Amino acid sequence: MRIFLSALLFLAISSIYAQNTINGVILDASNNDKLAFVNIYFPDLEKGSTTDNDGHFSIDNLPSGSYNILFSMIGYETQSLKLTIPSTSDIEIKLAPSAIEMQSIIISTPFHKLQRDNVMKVEQQSIKDLKTKGAITLADGITNIAGVESVTTGVSIGKPVIRGLSSNRVLVYAQGVRLENQQFGDEHGLGVNDAGIESVEVIKGPASLLYGSDALGGVLYLNPERFAQEGTSFGDFGANYFSNTQGFNTNLGFKTSENNWKFLFRGSLAEHADYNTEDYRVTNTRFREQDFKAGIGYQISKFKTEFRYNVNHSKLGIPEEIGAQTTNKTPLLPYQDITNHILSSKSTVFFNDSRLDINLGYIYNDRKEFEEEHDHEDEEHDDEAHEEHEDDDHDEDHDDEILEAALHMKLKTANYDVKYSLPQIGKFETIVGVQGMHQTNSNYGEEQLIPDATTNDFGILGTSHIHFDKADVQIGARFDTRNIDVLNGLNKNFESFNGALGVKTDIANNLTTRVNFATGFRAPNLSELTSEGSHEGTNRYEIGNESLKSEQNFQVDLSLEFQNEHLELFANGFYNNINNYIFLSPDGNFVNDDPVFLYLQDDAYLYGGEFGFHLHPHPIDWLHFESSFEMVTGKLDDDTYLPLIPANTLTNMVRIEFEKNWFQDGYAFIKLLTAFDQNNNGEFETQTDGYSLLSAGFGGSFKVLNKELQVIVSGNNLTNKAYINHLSRLKPDNIYNIGRNINLGFTYKI
Repeated sequence: MRIFLSALLFLAISSIYAQNTINGVILDASNNDKLAFVNIYFPDLEKGSTTDNDGHFSIDNLPSGSYNILFSMIGYETQSLKLTIPSTSDIEIKLAPSAIEMQSIIISTPFHKLQRDNVMKVEQQSIKDLKTKGAITLADGITNIAGVESVTTGVSIGKPVIRGLSSNRVLVYAQGVRLENQQFGDEHGLGVNDAGIESVEVIKGPASLLYGSDALGGVLYLNPERFAQEGTSFGDFGANYFSNTQGFNTNLGFKTSENNWKFLFRGSLAEHADYNTEDYRVTNTRFREQDFKAGIGYQISKFKTEFRYNVNHSKLGIPEEIGAQTTNKTPLLPYQDITNHILSSKSTVFFNDSRLDINLGYIYNDRKEFEEEHDHEDEEHDDEAHEEHEDDDHDEDHDDEILEAALHMKLKTANYDVKYSLPQIGKFETIVGVQGMHQTNSNYGEEQLIPDATTNDFGILGTSHIHFDKADVQIGARFDTRNIDVLNGLNKNFESFNGALGVKTDIANNLTTRVNFATGFRAPNLSELTSEGSHEGTNRYEIGNESLKSEQNFQVDLSLEFQNEHLELFANGFYNNINNYIFLSPDGNFVNDDPVFLYLQDDAYLYGGEFGFHLHPHPIDWLHFESSFEMVTGKLDDDTYLPLIPANTLTNMVRIEFEKNWFQDGYAFIKLLTAFDQNNNGEFETQTDGYSLLSAGFGGSFKVLNKELQVIVSGNNLTNKAYINHLSRLKPDNIYNIGRNINLGFTYKI
């Protein structure tokens, strides 16, 4: 690692300040009118500009080399091209009018292309779009992405499920580094706030080639907000109110860029009471979250670097049964108190025809879980006293200093990701790299679920994108090793070799197909190998299995997409075969009234897909009809069904877009989500009835004191349907999911 850092420092010091400049004009392809306010952006360089009133633009201080450049504007088809700098002439770009939404560069895949040019199918959604649909939290918002669901504990805790796989089979990336926060637990949430996140990308299927162990099921990639463009400064303030929980979230941010330096910060606060259903409030689903993000960047022509820091502190009630009906926001016992720190750096050195990317990260997760019996000695804990305590109009504000955490773990993770993009040779773009992780887990509480241990990962990879006349091919291979060393105990080594092959081609006019074959692997985590104790959040006694082998899978993906000016159709299908699938199974015994669960292995397979269309009929391009259907089935080798597989769902939405002189970017929508009966339940699950949820909303922006004010009004479950999602951890207690919720929000740019 020191060698890499030394090389980076040397190259940065020896960089030459090139003064390359590009100039150009952007026109409307239908009438050659010059277009104002078109966005021009170099994703590799993170530099950009906008056209003036005459359609002209100029960007200076660019390094020599070959880079992707992106041109985008609402109402026009996004265009990208490969530009060689220095450019010998001015650029003229013609954008075709289109009612299709703008596309963005995909960051989670290594070659950084528009989705239509990507060999691998990746879903992308902006946080702004997810918020317009009334999402209370980030975990709630991602369920609006096709193929993505969430295992939830109330509204405060949710973990991503991608095509039926979750927990350590799905990697989460934030600020360009893998997020490690004891994600093995069902009741362990993301621990990330959506404030300061620009967009979400989802890789559905094995991504071990790019990310190593634990990406067997896919990747949730969170893109942080961009720095301000050079020479600009601005801030914004936003707030949302949620009627169901009588909750709110607020955030305040500021960013500036001047003389090669960039700065930004954003702080947010959220508080919610117990969520309400048609019949009752769900006791102790209340929570409080504080979040702060900051970043600093420096950029010259041949070198750029940025450092980002995020601290998130959450206090999350753990619901057990329906009790006192209050709207207090201070969590009762039991509750989690979690502080998560993410420190990351992202640096790039540009050569004439190649580049070196170095991403470093440090994640410090401090997890505490408090239980009733660990309150201080003079407090009574009999049922009557507890009931009186809950009925009090003012919940006790638990002082963590006089409460002793039953479970207290500190997880410290340092990781690195170094990639070198070789000069393009003919049709070949090639990237080679190394990735690794050093992680320690330490216990400080009275109880111990998993032991003190050290984990070390190392991986080496190579991948190429090959451009043929009628097809694009991506191919790659990777080798990984993982060592888990338990203090005074177990020492295990796991190795795996994985590969991927994908092809994208246009098989007919406006019809694109993608076929991808990929293998992935997941080494058993510390919990699966070494657990010995009661996992309070799940009410079970877990016993690990030291003889577990790595999970290894092979997945085939097929994607068909048709697109013209007014219609989009898509069909995505997959088949995923997993060897040595690890799962929990009860053995019929009890310890301290908790059922004993053992970790076992068997082969498994999953299959399904997503299908849908988007119609914006001519000539009323402001009207949109969207429909999608998602399905997944998972089974063990003995033909029994896997647990926690989401029900099949059908989503239909009608959306309109409008603008007035005083009201910009206006929209309104109405959506009906139908979840079908889930009768393919795991051996220790029960069947779940289907339901339909009606949502609607509208929003847009207008000027207040010459500054832009964006407003959002949305309502979810408008009929106040009493229902239970199959992936709710409260389902065994027959506790309903959230009822009707009205969201009122605004963002004011200052």
